Amino acid sequence: MRDINLSNQALNVIIHHASNKGIKPDNEDFVGAIIPDGTALIHKGITAAIADGMSGSDAGQQASQCCVVSFLTDYYSTPDSWSVKQAGQKILSATNSWLYSQGHIRYGSSKGMVSTLSIIVLKSATAHIFHIGDSRIYRLRKGNVEQITRDHRVWISEEKNYLNRAMGIEPRLEVDYHALPLARGDVFLMTTDGVHDFVDEKSLKNLLLDNTDLAETAEKIVQLAISLHSDDNLTCQIIQVDALPEAKEDEILRRHANLPFPPPLEPGMMLDGYRIAAELHASKRTQVYKAYDTKTAQTVIIKAPSILFDDDTYYIEHFLHEEWAGKRINHDNVLKVLSTDREKSCIYYVTEFLAGQTLREWMDQHPKADIDVSRKMVQQIAKGLRAFHRMEMLHQDLKPENIMFDAQGVLKIIDFGSVKIAGITEITPLSDSNQENVLGTLNYSAPEYHLGQRGSVKSDQFSLAVILYELLNGALPFGQDIPEKPDAANLAKLQYVPSFHCNVMVPLWIDGALKKATAVNPALRYDELSEFLHDLSVPNPQFLNTQATIPLIERNPLLFWKCLSALLFISNVILAYCLA
Repeated sequence: MRDINLSNQALNVIIHHASNKGIKPDNEDFVGAIIPDGTALIHKGITAAIADGMSGSDAGQQASQCCVVSFLTDYYSTPDSWSVKQAGQKILSATNSWLYSQGHIRYGSSKGMVSTLSIIVLKSATAHIFHIGDSRIYRLRKGNVEQITRDHRVWISEEKNYLNRAMGIEPRLEVDYHALPLARGDVFLMTTDGVHDFVDEKSLKNLLLDNTDLAETAEKIVQLAISLHSDDNLTCQIIQVDALPEAKEDEILRRHANLPFPPPLEPGMMLDGYRIAAELHASKRTQVYKAYDTKTAQTVIIKAPSILFDDDTYYIEHFLHEEWAGKRINHDNVLKVLSTDREKSCIYYVTEFLAGQTLREWMDQHPKADIDVSRKMVQQIAKGLRAFHRMEMLHQDLKPENIMFDAQGVLKIIDFGSVKIAGITEITPLSDSNQENVLGTLNYSAPEYHLGQRGSVKSDQFSLAVILYELLNGALPFGQDIPEKPDAANLAKLQYVPSFHCNVMVPLWIDGALKKATAVNPALRYDELSEFLHDLSVPNPQFLNTQATIPLIERNPLLFWKCLSALLFISNVILAYCLA
């Protein structure tokens, strides 16, 4: 047994559990919880789990322990940028595969290592629930007890039943997941069937309401089940939420809240050991400087926020999240945000220096670029984009201006200003009151953003396809007719302009891939970025078969008029011959 009391500005909880083998010779239940320190508490949250090894399995005790221990430890090794759902499902899928394979290897049976598993992750003001099997989670709120998981047990008769879902029983895992908003005073009760099959909800409610000490309450629940002749192992775990984080609390913003904006920087000025060399770019939102790091003897880039927004919390949040996102991606096709142990005197961040030009500048010099060259460029950009997606981030503002060549000619995605981070959004969604929701650039932003819908990896796919279309054709896939603020009616009128109107050298199958990837309706785009890249290299018969359906006047206007002229000439000759 243990009693954990955590006092923190963000979250205050008490956790206690009790377990007893009952009349069984061994206890095949397993229970545990972890409350991390520091930033992990904010970015990952508190975890609690309970498992019940299936009594008919060969190694139920080992299975239940593996389920709980692997989740509680592996969860904190996943990227901070991942959502709880993504992290949990990845871990549970891997654990299930291991249990299933070990059950067959060691015991030669699908019932070798099988266990139920119920998990609560408390992150910010949300409870994330994962559940497989017939262990249970109840919630006590305002005097009412509610079972928030459902039993995965099939009853054949009053005497016969079986688990139809559990960890390790099948190679493919189906997990119940849902998220619940937390309220101060919530109490969660986690039980195995040795408890809840013998103690009714009314009795559980009375014991929880009479709670003065969680340790005592947990033990009372177990002892009550024993007195009611429970014939199984008995385990329960209680989590009491005493305080919640403030609605808009964010560790990143809080840590920098008292830092000032930097002053206008001039060549020769020093900033925390960085000597300013030149201003490279200035806009109403940011200033970008080339600088020399006197500590590491390297040329770097410093990006600083504009003083015009020093009282704009929404803007500051986004700027700080740029650095957070950039530091968590390490890929050759993504600009590296540099870490340093020096104390900052103001708000800014530092990146590697790129000596090359932007993709926009390159495109201006190479209109209607070579197909193979363009395809290789897009493959590089896609690799960088995948690095974002693997971290469960969306770029949301991919365009030629945000892509640069380094000195070796490698393309890198350089801007993080509109990145959406799933794991941070769970802590606190960025405030958008009185702000423009569409963060991207008009001609490159996916249409769903303009309709107020959530973006997805298909939204970044749209932007990438627009870039390739422009590389090949020197134009945009929907022409220049996109209104400044598109609505549903205007977007419905958009018509894709086939590549042969701009560049007859673009194969029809490549244009077919571009048309699909830039579909206004995201459901019509590719499900995976890899599918789009494949269709850019290997002709898709689906697109080749469309050639016959396109009128010749659209496919090749010059050939059409030549053919028409020849037919008219022949008809005139025949007509003249007949008249003669």
